[in-house]
Amino acid sequence: MKKFLTGNEAVARGVYEAGVTYAAAYPGTPSTEILENVALYKEDIVAEWAPNEKVALESAFGASVAGARALAAMKHVGVNVAADPLFTIGYTGVTGGLVLVSADDPGCHSSQNEQDNRYYAKFAKIACVEPSDSQESKDFVKEAFKISEEFDVAVLFRMTTRVCHSKGLVEFKERENIDIVPYEKQPRKYIAAPAHAKLLHPIVEDKLVKLEEYSNNTYLNRVEWNDSKIGIITSGVAYTYSKEVFGDTANYLKIGFSFPLPMKMIKEFADKVETLYVIEELEPFIEEHLKVAGIDCIGKDKIPNIGELNPDIIEKALLGKETTTIEIDSSKIVNRPPTLCAGCPHRGFFYQLGKKKNVMITGDIGCYTLGFADPLNAIDTVICMGGSISMGHGAQKAFEKNGVDRRVVSVIGDSTFMHTGINSLVDVAFNQGNTVSVILDNRITAMTGHQENPATGFTLQGDPTNQVDFEELVRAIGVKHVVTVNPLKLDEVDKALEDAFEYDGPSVIITRWPCALKKYSEQDLAEFGPLENKCFIIEDECKGCKICTKTGCPAISFDNGKMKAFIDPNQCVGCEVCLQACPFDAIVKAGE
Repeated sequence: MKKFLTGNEAVARGVYEAGVTYAAAYPGTPSTEILENVALYKEDIVAEWAPNEKVALESAFGASVAGARALAAMKHVGVNVAADPLFTIGYTGVTGGLVLVSADDPGCHSSQNEQDNRYYAKFAKIACVEPSDSQESKDFVKEAFKISEEFDVAVLFRMTTRVCHSKGLVEFKERENIDIVPYEKQPRKYIAAPAHAKLLHPIVEDKLVKLEEYSNNTYLNRVEWNDSKIGIITSGVAYTYSKEVFGDTANYLKIGFSFPLPMKMIKEFADKVETLYVIEELEPFIEEHLKVAGIDCIGKDKIPNIGELNPDIIEKALLGKETTTIEIDSSKIVNRPPTLCAGCPHRGFFYQLGKKKNVMITGDIGCYTLGFADPLNAIDTVICMGGSISMGHGAQKAFEKNGVDRRVVSVIGDSTFMHTGINSLVDVAFNQGNTVSVILDNRITAMTGHQENPATGFTLQGDPTNQVDFEELVRAIGVKHVVTVNPLKLDEVDKALEDAFEYDGPSVIITRWPCALKKYSEQDLAEFGPLENKCFIIEDECKGCKICTKTGCPAISFDNGKMKAFIDPNQCVGCEVCLQACPFDAIVKAGE
């Protein structure tokens, strides 16, 4: 049987067929759909959302030590969070096969950087496997578990956005029945004390030698001869782009096992061609190895290391050809930046916060990052998951030490607070900070597609579970000034901010209202009730002041001819933020 699958769906199918017992992840584009699809195999696999990537990898590693095959999946920046256990796992090795999916994001489609995580495999001294399409995603992840167990090593399974989200035909096979390895204590292997680590390091280096020998002989690396003087060494989706540009006018060495690289195979390939190109996305990972080995090649001196590659870029860089496209009048293209949805609970909060003067606002990773944009202008910094509270703490301490009269507000989402925000808030409470920390609880992990988290009350596989109470948690940390508000009620938000500014010590404001796109659970309906009736503008009462447009709601537009505002009933959800903002009572709710 064959099905049309994305790369992420294909990985999930491969995980199932490989006989995996346990899988954990933290959602993040472009990796999210892997665990969502693994979770569908509930009878065979335990699939869980972890509060962060470090916990996901540690949990998967625990399952491996227990003797089962296990998977951890995350986006590329998530590996930064998981790096602490990863590097030590590189020393200890595994019992059951352990695969870590790193979904890299060339082009920054949904990320704060473009890092190339093949370097993590080299740095952590583990194997790296790299598929090019959906069929390989399924087949290669199965092979990765075999490699992991044969060589006693974790495997980094490097994907990219285009491979994750592109679709292709995938052939299905039955699930392998993999028995769990009987557990035995191995303190010298799994207790990473200094004395043991010193003994483990030489073993790791020996594994790398054996892995390179494997790399030279595995089907994951293959040569395609086309009787050409041109040779191309490539990997991942760059292989498909290269084939589209050069077709059968070049020979190919396709790298699917990218660390350790098959240097013997590479040298033999290079000796048989006159011109050698290395075509890879982002960093010159393969190219650097070739040049260290004294192999002359053309790579990043012509091919960019910024953004995604595509056939047009490769053709222009290496052949000097440009694809002719339709000419357009760019002056007629309307700029359409991303914006908070109509009815988003973050909008009312940011509308009020953005009006505050003499305030620094540190932000975090999530939908609410868009609070930085016009017309809200309510965030000054965004760096990494969980960074807003700790950055805000440091900034407030610096202001106070230097006599600067400025307050700091740190904003963070519910899932991100669970990810790495809790530790930051502990720091604020422990060191007697004076920041205002705001937990924007929209009842779901919204930005990555509505995944559950420890504060929603449900697991990945749909089971009811314990729900973190943010007020109780924050008070337990040591914060005494805590208030929960409805972010759609502007007066509530304004009072909460003013009270927090007046308070001497750490404050926490919790905004609690579901994401505008969330499918309400029975609990949501019981607590919040449905949003009913849409808002509309009484045209005769509208003064054309444009204040309603300052809320940034995409349902509101302004007619420059009439000098009147207009609300699109197809977008409005009746949140009433614009109604409260209008100083002339020109906005009302239908049926009221």
